[in-house]
Amino acid sequence: MTVDEFLVWAAGRPGRYELVDGEVFAMSPERARHGLVKYAAQTALNRAIEQAGLSCHMMPDGMTVRIDATTTFEPDALVYGGPPIDLDAVEVPDPVIVVEVLSPGTKSVDTGTKLIGYFRVTSLCHYLILDPVNRIVIHYRRGEGGLIETRIATEGRLDLSPPGLTLPVAELFADLPPPAEPAA
Repeated sequence: MTVDEFLVWAAGRPGRYELVDGEVFAMSPERARHGLVKYAAQTALNRAIEQAGLSCHMMPDGMTVRIDATTTFEPDALVYGGPPIDLDAVEVPDPVIVVEVLSPGTKSVDTGTKLIGYFRVTSLCHYLILDPVNRIVIHYRRGEGGLIETRIATEGRLDLSPPGLTLPVAELFADLPPPAEPAA
């Protein structure tokens, strides 16, 4: 199946799906922890865009990113630049930042297939993988000459340039309850 065929097939169909190499995959229901981190990331991205005063836009989960003719992904959040997209659009053509929140069943896909796929999108500069259990951000950044640089952060700020955003790591996990104290 091609992406164009998939988008027609998926329209109005209950549930969420991704297309990988022409094969449709249903997306599993998410856990509360996943939903809280996803919402915190979306909120933090919106706040960073407002603070920077940039003409960027955050889109929550459910938007399609076309990787190639037979593959699409639906990140948990994304940022694109320029004017707002059409309100009836289901696809964001030129994301600059994509975010995925790890789930027990998606870790290998998020760190393998999606990592490689997202960086095939020429506009993409940053891919953030959020580990809600360990409160870790794995930040992949397209560097000079197309080299993909990796930073693992548990605190501090992420420099998302371009487009010029600063994102506090703590805000990405702000909606989670404090970690349990180890037993003495």
